[in-house]
Amino acid sequence: MDIQEPFNPLHKKHLGLSVAEALLARPVEELPPEKPFEGAGIYAIYYSGDFSAYVPIANENKNGKFSRPIYVGKAVPKGARKGGFGLDASPGAVLYNRLRHHARSIGLTQNLKLIDFRCRYLIVDDIWIPLGESLLIEMFAPLWNRSLEGFGINDPGVGRHKQKASSWDILHPGRSWGSKLTPGRTTDEILRAVEAHLRPK
Repeated sequence: MDIQEPFNPLHKKHLGLSVAEALLARPVEELPPEKPFEGAGIYAIYYSGDFSAYVPIANENKNGKFSRPIYVGKAVPKGARKGGFGLDASPGAVLYNRLRHHARSIGLTQNLKLIDFRCRYLIVDDIWIPLGESLLIEMFAPLWNRSLEGFGINDPGVGRHKQKASSWDILHPGRSWGSKLTPGRTTDEILRAVEAHLRPK
């Protein structure tokens, strides 16, 4: 006799799925969005340009499809990581500012064009933000989350430039502080990792 587990709508996976589905139902906008807004939440970034290594991703995002994000992220209220965020306090424009930060990083590169990027974003109650982001990464395994790390990092600061440069900064040079870091993997090694990640399973 088969025993089926009762459906629990409050299971964390189902809660995370509801957040992810709400994001994917949102319209696609420019990166960064044209109008500033307040709120924290999650987002997905899509690429549809002609960078040769990203052709499999671009093909799934052309003609208005936007079905394969290259990166998924979150923007939490200031102080949330340390438990200092008040439940009734305004998070400010953290989500908009995060998207604007990403747009600046892309705009500084020598081989990507900001016009080729779009985004979806969703303002979410702060307790559900990490869950929604985690499920989206699990669903899509975005390239810049899984195999090409470094897109979302900030300047490591003075005295920390002995760190290795991220794969993202090596493949997409342009951020001034990225060039100051110790070289990491070679471009050929990174491109092989990208190809392996995008290879049909």
